[in-house]
Amino acid sequence: MPRFFCPLPLATGDALNLPDGAARHVQVLRLQPGDKVTLFNGEGGEFEATVMRMGRGEVQVEVGAHAGVERETARAVHLVLGTPVNERMDWLVEKATELGVASITPLFTERSVLRLSGERAQKKQVHWRAIAVAASEQCGRNRVPAIHPLQPLADWLKVRSSKPFSAPGEIRYLLSLSPGIQTPSNAAVNAGPITILSGPEGGLSAAEEAAAQACGYFPVTLGPRVLRAETAPLAAMVMLALP
Repeated sequence: MPRFFCPLPLATGDALNLPDGAARHVQVLRLQPGDKVTLFNGEGGEFEATVMRMGRGEVQVEVGAHAGVERETARAVHLVLGTPVNERMDWLVEKATELGVASITPLFTERSVLRLSGERAQKKQVHWRAIAVAASEQCGRNRVPAIHPLQPLADWLKVRSSKPFSAPGEIRYLLSLSPGIQTPSNAAVNAGPITILSGPEGGLSAAEEAAAQACGYFPVTLGPRVLRAETAPLAAMVMLALP
């Protein structure tokens, strides 16, 4: 059954017009009145709905029964990363959403190639949010991960330094290329949230790693091979958070 993100109040028995993006998708799929779809608004669970009317630019549905199903990971995982270039960030957002990430914070660092600000940065945030919505629709999630604004690592760490830990049991990992560090142990991770900080192509600088460690980030390695900037955060998620 097709699934659509509908960021509106949903209640059984309501008749409503789908948002423009979902309506276009219904039309592309050539659904007809009487066809069933699934709607979710990110507030928990999902609703069955029935297409009632289709116009030139709008689709009206009737909201049916609610199912309280959730498909989230056992612990919240937050990715904070030096933004990869080109389409690699798009791919990372899509796959991290499929794997169950709770939020993504894109950064630019000393070695970052992608450096955007103002309107261009806002457009990128909207673009990545749309990718996360589409991935949530596809993979069955009823929660869309938060995509935070693109910002400098130094500014992000400054805020974090004033808030030592955001939640009880939070664990902070820094993916590092430095020699002599250990692989994280999944057995040592409790049910609290995990924040994974990862650098761009070439990794974080020594000064940036030191600043992150001063904010409570523990340096870890994922093994002897050097992973790409878009691969390393996903590998860490699989290692630490998936059942």
